[in-house]
Amino acid sequence: MAPDTKTLRGRVLFPGEARGTALRSQVPLGLFGHLDPKTGVYREAGHPLDGQCVKDRILVFPRAKGSTVGSYILYALRKSGAAPAAMLLSEADTIVAVGAIIAEIPTVDGVDLASVPDGARLRVQGGEIRVEEG
Repeated sequence: MAPDTKTLRGRVLFPGEARGTALRSQVPLGLFGHLDPKTGVYREAGHPLDGQCVKDRILVFPRAKGSTVGSYILYALRKSGAAPAAMLLSEADTIVAVGAIIAEIPTVDGVDLASVPDGARLRVQGGEIRVEEG
């Protein structure tokens, strides 16, 4: 039986195409100090993504929190080969937008995150997100 598919739309911050599995957080992410730029592993005690790796995943989160160094962390993830395949957000701030651009990570904001289950297979193409469930 074919999986159910739905399409979401958002605002493109950095264009591109990516496929992958959703890694979803319902709470903001701290990029600097929590996201290891060499391994892509997120470390923040009590955070739902603590111990999870963002590498090659579609990172789905409401917004970032913390330092402006977060832009560089995204760039460093790309350079080390540990970057997410794409990022989907409710509301991106300048730190995430700049990081997405310099790291060339396809990024879309204005996305209804409640429609993206953790572990769903996703295809991001420009501002269109195809969500497969089932």
